[in-house]
Amino acid sequence: MGSPPSEPITLAVIGCGQRGTNYAAYALDNPKICKVVTIADPLPKTRDIFTRNHKLDRTLVFNTWQELLKASAETIQTIGKRLADAVIVAVQDHMHYDVVLAFAAQGYHILCEKPMATSPRDCLGMEKAVKSAGIIFGMGHVLRYSPYSKALTEVVRSGQLGDLINAVHIEPVGYFHFSHSFVRGSWKKESESSFSLMTKSCHDIDILCHWLSPATPTRVSSFGSLQHFRKEKKPIAAGTATRCLECPMEQDCAYSAKKIYLEPVSRGNTHWPADTIVDGIPDIENITEALCNGPYGQCVYESDNDVCDHQVVNIEYSSGATASFTMVAYTSLICERQTRLHFSHGEIIGDMNDFTVTDFRTGRKTTHHPKNEGGGFGGGDLGLIRAFVEAVRTGNQDLLGTNVSEVLKSYLTIFAAETSRREGRIVNCAEFEKAIRAELEV
Repeated sequence: MGSPPSEPITLAVIGCGQRGTNYAAYALDNPKICKVVTIADPLPKTRDIFTRNHKLDRTLVFNTWQELLKASAETIQTIGKRLADAVIVAVQDHMHYDVVLAFAAQGYHILCEKPMATSPRDCLGMEKAVKSAGIIFGMGHVLRYSPYSKALTEVVRSGQLGDLINAVHIEPVGYFHFSHSFVRGSWKKESESSFSLMTKSCHDIDILCHWLSPATPTRVSSFGSLQHFRKEKKPIAAGTATRCLECPMEQDCAYSAKKIYLEPVSRGNTHWPADTIVDGIPDIENITEALCNGPYGQCVYESDNDVCDHQVVNIEYSSGATASFTMVAYTSLICERQTRLHFSHGEIIGDMNDFTVTDFRTGRKTTHHPKNEGGGFGGGDLGLIRAFVEAVRTGNQDLLGTNVSEVLKSYLTIFAAETSRREGRIVNCAEFEKAIRAELEV
């Protein structure tokens, strides 16, 4: 990575929940390389924990991103300097567009958590703003940045197996993970966030496009629905209960909030997912209160969720290659992607931990065991923030292996796939993009 900078890169973190905290951990472990200097988050206990951990000046701790933006504008006006070199945007999905545009306009380099934005209009607007500002832009597609993915991508790029002709990629979301995030949680309703292919699997579509580049998507089709988490699927034995803590069959339910949140905390596990449903450190009292009064204690068959719990996407590329992707809630694996890449002279089979390369010409099978650097996504969180900080330090966007226009292409593919699912037709990607751009006059 080169020698450490004489002065660390300074970071503003907007949104100090799980994702913001994961990215900011790099600063705690590498204080000579980067440090967090200012934050914004609406939750007081979350702010306080983050402030203490990073030893922040309390005058640089804000309740909202608008307050931080205003303070930054005042600093720029008075001393001609921003509050930080770069901003980590880790707020709710529907807020990404407004936050990115506001801080790009002030010249901040930006790492934006996935997804880019929740509408084609906002994605196109974000691309325009980032390019106009001339800033370094990182996208939270952490799958690209783990040692596993980088090692696998190196084999793909080497050409040693010939042409990549077909990819089969599965995201097993995990039965209780899906119920946590997409039935009870912040991503349960499309009107409050976006469709689940976007919120959960945008970086899966991205990495497929990455592996198959420089070919680009030409046609896409998709099918999927909300199959199980609906009122009519509620077990008869549950009766009129609307919350797990009052349900007569709670002990027999796979989606029991008591099992998912309360029992782990009673055993001393205060990490995910329990730490995402309260402000501060989880304990028996605050988790019980959350389950009695908040959405995470609701019966999964009584929630107001509406996003797909399973979806398949088929993509044809300009090279003639094809890819199929499956997102499914009902798995024991939690986000451990299963991948098969088929080449003219071999194949790669991987599971996010190890991958095996088979060369058809020699018959040789080689299993690779890339180092898991810990943290989220097998080191993907660490890999991304490390690459982003170095890109900011050197002013080199290429260190991130992508740019905002390439990011936009994968999102337009996702919107095309969802259009296919809704309208029941094969979507031509070039025609779809042309129509979107014409409609928005971008």
